[in-house]
Amino acid sequence: MKIALITENSQAAKNGIIHAALTAVAEPLGHQIFNYGMYTAEDKASLTYVMNGLLAGVLLNSGAADFVVTGCGTGTGSMLACNAMPGVFCGLIIDPTDAFLFAQINDGNAISMPYAKGFGWAAELNLQDVYRKLFDGESGLGYPKERAEIMARNRGILKTLKDVTCRDMLTVLQTVDQDLLKAAVAGERFSEYFLANAKDEGIRDYIKGII
Repeated sequence: MKIALITENSQAAKNGIIHAALTAVAEPLGHQIFNYGMYTAEDKASLTYVMNGLLAGVLLNSGAADFVVTGCGTGTGSMLACNAMPGVFCGLIIDPTDAFLFAQINDGNAISMPYAKGFGWAAELNLQDVYRKLFDGESGLGYPKERAEIMARNRGILKTLKDVTCRDMLTVLQTVDQDLLKAAVAGERFSEYFLANAKDEGIRDYIKGII
């Protein structure tokens, strides 16, 4: 699985801690990590939590990523922005129990975490435990197991509902504020990672024209 890490400007200084924890857990499980930044608080390309959502939409709908790990001070803003995008199902994750239940019940493709609120001593251990619950083993199995069938049915209903209420991602890209889009994809390594991994030709070509 290709996992994209996105960090917004208020928490950019913690990107190294988050990336190290994610890599330590996910890479031994066979997953690939792509760090889209921000890498430091001084990066030229600055991401807001709104841009986190837009970037998550681009990466997931294009096939450049299979899963997005993002967040902000409380995690709430990035979660809301992600869920505004078609095809993105993002959970607000604070601890390993949240991660386990999200993976087994909701089987989403993105998480948002608080990197300021409650982020203190041993925070990197909490991050690692969260990532283990997310990426070690099969997701979508249900919890409790006897409710797995109805949970899978509800996920399908939610996907259908989102397909109706959201426009397709290419239309979003064509109609969103173009300055906002350009800023969201201006990261130092965005072009390198995105162009090498994007599968949807329409989205890839449109973004290529932007960058």
